[in-house]
Amino acid sequence: MLVNRLLWKHHQWNKTVVAVSSKALFAQVTTNRPRWMSTVMSFGDGSQGALGLPDSVTGPRGDAYEPTRVLGLPSDITSISAGHYHSLAIDSRGGLWAWGRNQESQLGRDPLAPRDSWNDPKRVEGLDYVNVCAAFASGVISAAIDSDGSVWVWGKSKRGQLGLGKGIIETVVPRRVEALAGEKIVKVSFGWGHALAQTEDGKLLGWGYSADGRIGNVGEALEASPLDSNANISMNDKRFSGSGLDAAKLMVLEGMEKEKDMPIIWEPRLVEELQGVEVRDIACGLDHSLVLCCLGHSLAICEVPSSDVEGGGMSIFSWGWNQCSQLGREGPENFPSMIEGWEGETPVSVSGGRVHSTALTSHGELWVWGCGKSGRLGLGSSSDEAEPTLLDCLEDFKVLQAVSGFDHNLVLMDE
Repeated sequence: MLVNRLLWKHHQWNKTVVAVSSKALFAQVTTNRPRWMSTVMSFGDGSQGALGLPDSVTGPRGDAYEPTRVLGLPSDITSISAGHYHSLAIDSRGGLWAWGRNQESQLGRDPLAPRDSWNDPKRVEGLDYVNVCAAFASGVISAAIDSDGSVWVWGKSKRGQLGLGKGIIETVVPRRVEALAGEKIVKVSFGWGHALAQTEDGKLLGWGYSADGRIGNVGEALEASPLDSNANISMNDKRFSGSGLDAAKLMVLEGMEKEKDMPIIWEPRLVEELQGVEVRDIACGLDHSLVLCCLGHSLAICEVPSSDVEGGGMSIFSWGWNQCSQLGREGPENFPSMIEGWEGETPVSVSGGRVHSTALTSHGELWVWGCGKSGRLGLGSSSDEAEPTLLDCLEDFKVLQAVSGFDHNLVLMDE
């Protein structure tokens, strides 16, 4: 296999990964909290408030073309997470902060709060007695893991992503996922309607929208997504005698009607196909799990043979969608190939947005490539970069963590 030593990291749009095993990350955060002073910066598309920057800094549209300090956060942030359009940050005392889109209550605060307050970082309400050691932001759901391994969720999803029981599609205040009681969870990951949780002892549980086997069969008949299945309808069908746009609208409406009877697993269940197999990392794509989706791109840190480094050096492999050069290389897109140019650098984590990618090296340097629209590369322009480019405006800082949302990024730095 190209990916070994637990270093494979998968990304589909907004999924963020770090080049250590989840178990190791969990132990590091819970038993050895950093004591340094830290700063969080953001750049990219801020139209939903995900940057945490005031309009006086970004202007009315909210975009930031260079890394800009997020004010309103404590100086002891230890970890960050970027969702589609919102952001999370954990402080050294186990407190969780959130900002960005709140239309689905994913910030854990009053959903009726004024729109212009979304970009203000605030403590997530309802977690006063939870020692948050890990947090995960997706599209419409946020989740936190307590130091005891329990999982807390909040937000809104008709597809069962909350895992709180049949018919529960919304919670403004964080609630514990009782179906996971007794398990010590170290990581959760969310796709478009489905979710996975990994336990400390390597089990995998899934819940939510189960069409197309995205959370395994879990003993149920395999069903296809109504929206996906409509794509196979012949355009010669008499119902689609109008324009192409009208036909597309009709297909979507029919799919939405069918999705009223969606196949949903409302509470976490073991993924039976993987029983007896130790799970070491998880990642949900838009509509898949642990497999490449034609709509996204993937990044992996791999050990490769090197005449200069005993035991081999580290490099980044990429594959998948490459519309905006987010693979950082030329050549075939449908299988993993190495991104060249890492001589003298050791990548330690990778993260990807919708059409851009970032990599953090052992020297604390951040490299970016792909689509530069709305400043998502932090290079001061909207230009795309076909190859990894050093974000040299941060060269006077040591970057501790970098994560990407759909179209924005967060950077945690040592002061």
